[in-house]
Amino acid sequence: MPDLSHELQCQSDGSPVVAGIDEAGRGPLAGPVSVAAVVLPKGFSHPKLNDSKQLSEKVRESIYEEIISNEDIRWSSVMIEPKEIDEINILQATWEGMRRSFRKLNPTPDIALIDGKPVRDFPAPHRALVKGDSISLSIAAASIIAKVERDRLMVRYAKKYPEYGFERHKGYGTEMHREALREHGPCPIHRYSFAPVAQAEFDFGKR
Repeated sequence: MPDLSHELQCQSDGSPVVAGIDEAGRGPLAGPVSVAAVVLPKGFSHPKLNDSKQLSEKVRESIYEEIISNEDIRWSSVMIEPKEIDEINILQATWEGMRRSFRKLNPTPDIALIDGKPVRDFPAPHRALVKGDSISLSIAAASIIAKVERDRLMVRYAKKYPEYGFERHKGYGTEMHREALREHGPCPIHRYSFAPVAQAEFDFGKR
């Protein structure tokens, strides 16, 4: 289970305010990549908070509501839309989301703990933690916010584009989603730079 050991290490090294940053939605064929940053209060603990992928939707939703309603927790979130992903690629888009979410926090934290690998041109000192969402509570909290906000958005998109079933797969490349792509072609929230979408666009255009 995640804890505050990495946050405490940063603080003992002279960086008192620590933000955890994580993303959701790097892999899907549709929708934005969602990024969140969280600063937890001193001594924070939670019996269920973990990597969002390890939790049920119901538990994620419950923890999300706890986080955003806790006045002692500072957080921010951003969405990098499919158009921008197509323009700069998914890695650059994810990094940009991490930079933007960090900058939105006020006051600016001293350091960031980031899930995954180092982020180029990050606006502050940061430490990259592989599987950080399973070892750092602030990263785990960020993973919850990023995941829940993206899932909710994809459910709203499902009402606008019902033929794709976004409420079920959230834009990931399931067989159901790929079949819908073959039948209907891409819609405006698809990532046209992703090969399956580009192929579907090409095939649909030939009909």
